[in-house]
Amino acid sequence: MTNIRSIIQDMRSRSSRVVQDRFPAGPPPSSSAAAAAAVGVEDGLDQSCWANMPQELLREVLVKIEASESAWPLRKNVVACAGVCRSWRHITKEIVKIPELSGILTFPISVKQPGPRDSLLQCFIKRYRSTQTYYLYLSSTNGPAIAEDGKFLLAAQKCRRPTCTDYIICLHADEMSKGSSSYIGKLRSNFLGTKFTIFDGQPPHAGAKITKSRSTRMVNSKQISPRVPAGNYSVAHISYELNVLGSRGPRRMQCTVDAIPSSAIEPGGVAPTQMDFSLGNVDFFPSMPFLRSKSHHMDTFSSGPLASQKDGVLVLKNKAPRWHEQLQCWCLNFHGRVTVASVKNFQLVASPENGPAGPEHEKIILQFGKVGRDLFTMDFRYPISAFQAFAICLSSFDTKIA
Repeated sequence: MTNIRSIIQDMRSRSSRVVQDRFPAGPPPSSSAAAAAAVGVEDGLDQSCWANMPQELLREVLVKIEASESAWPLRKNVVACAGVCRSWRHITKEIVKIPELSGILTFPISVKQPGPRDSLLQCFIKRYRSTQTYYLYLSSTNGPAIAEDGKFLLAAQKCRRPTCTDYIICLHADEMSKGSSSYIGKLRSNFLGTKFTIFDGQPPHAGAKITKSRSTRMVNSKQISPRVPAGNYSVAHISYELNVLGSRGPRRMQCTVDAIPSSAIEPGGVAPTQMDFSLGNVDFFPSMPFLRSKSHHMDTFSSGPLASQKDGVLVLKNKAPRWHEQLQCWCLNFHGRVTVASVKNFQLVASPENGPAGPEHEKIILQFGKVGRDLFTMDFRYPISAFQAFAICLSSFDTKIA
């Protein structure tokens, strides 16, 4: 294992030397030039000695690395292996399974892929009131215990507008805006804060249609691929219903996920899975060529267009709490993951829209709850992704007249 890590460090140093040769002095290169440099770095690494390792030996080594370093921060070595060269990248991508099968978030694209089928993936959200920002982390430990350290996944910035409120969601906390190359989507509320729409920055499934707006932009990178749209694709709608008990009673919410068919929760059901970032994010990862594909066709998704589904879309509703006579409050069983009573706490299950409820409608797909003044847990599972779950939870932070 030590030898492999030394190989990775050697490849990183080679990458640095190539970039210095291409940009020896002067102002920093433009984003397109940086992307082109990344291609040059990759070409140089493909001709190195490490790229010529026997395929059988390389696969055996990478399989051992993937199996032994299954948690963060050691998981970063698996990501580094994918960035060595083309041969390493292809084999690593074959070995590393999507979160649905492995239950592990490895590459940045993992936040756009459905979570595990058999268990809830445990995360937590930190709220920063002064800057109106929210950070999503992957929990470092499994179980009811709440750990305040973890792997950073996503960041959101609250932006108030005259008629609505936007939550801009990005892959990086230092550059949060719709025009940023780290932008992946947003949550938008109506004026009252009772209805929300989740927008994806790239098509959530084959055949998805863009929602036209003034903020829709085009990414043009001639060195990589023709123009690809990177705008607003509506993927879900959230509504909060009027609560006649006011702040004393639980809030009722419903989430209609337009990008996922209702059959996805059934045994053998399939949800669309994004396999690559669009070119809008390429410049954000110039040193990680494994995040982009040379073509942006329908093979970006592991399933067909949602329009081909004969049934409806997935509808989530909050699980009804029960009134606890001794505690004199509404209660839900979070199995130790929530410790502070709050109107924001909720559990979402699939709603049986087209027939009687089955066992699949009892499984909790997303749960969110308070554990500190500005600390919240977020646990989710298939068929929604970390990005979709994060956006749904952000809606609970917004002020509701309901």
